[in-house]
Amino acid sequence: MDLELTGKRALVTGSTSGIGEQIAKTLSQEGVSVIVHGRRAAEAERVVREITSLGGNALAVTGDLANDAETTGVVEASLAAFGGVDILVNNAGTFPMNPWLQSNAAEWLELYNANVGSVVRLVTQLVPAMVERRWGRVIMLGSFLGVMPGPPVANYATTKAANIAQAVSLAKELGGTGVTANTVSPGPIRTPGMEAGARAMVTSMGQEYDFAAFEQFYVKETRLPAGKIGSPVDIANAVAFLASPLAGFITGTNLRVDGGMLPTTN
Repeated sequence: MDLELTGKRALVTGSTSGIGEQIAKTLSQEGVSVIVHGRRAAEAERVVREITSLGGNALAVTGDLANDAETTGVVEASLAAFGGVDILVNNAGTFPMNPWLQSNAAEWLELYNANVGSVVRLVTQLVPAMVERRWGRVIMLGSFLGVMPGPPVANYATTKAANIAQAVSLAKELGGTGVTANTVSPGPIRTPGMEAGARAMVTSMGQEYDFAAFEQFYVKETRLPAGKIGSPVDIANAVAFLASPLAGFITGTNLRVDGGMLPTTN
């Protein structure tokens, strides 16, 4: 299927590894000029090289989106790269493991600034031009935890719930402008971060780590309907579709790509 994305320009935040990296590569394969963002210049340049080696068009920008000045620098570099941004994918964020009674308000606020404040900074600086052009896409990366929070990640889950709410409220504010706002909420996805956590858990029990065995265990314990852990490609494909002109009638939606993880109809 032709997603009609050739010639569009995208900023994918946090795209130096995992899901963000795959989103950048998938959009590039669809003809999008991609701005690869991260805080590590070497990793951002690596992703750019891998994209351009396959004939894609990409440039790297770096900066901490939890900081006003650095975010403005990212925006200015992104606009200079290809002359504008048509698609904003808010993927950057941090994922701490802080149980309720082992955390404090300052830690919650710091995470909220990084995972929610960063979206506000980018939307307010990039979306007005999308409105002027009468076309644009804003996509948040949420999580199944935003709807089904767990105790070890209470503060992270709260920020993901906020990201979902951000997309809904933004979609309503942008009604009739040609700019849509949606959330893609992944379930369990095989990323370097997930692998690291799984490896630590398995080795702490004195066992040798094997992903296939861990996946089988995870699926059984969670009763995951899909019968497998997802891939970053699963998320990237959903993002690419929502970013496309074909998804113009979809806005304010939380698209769960979670293998059926959530026991809900919402």
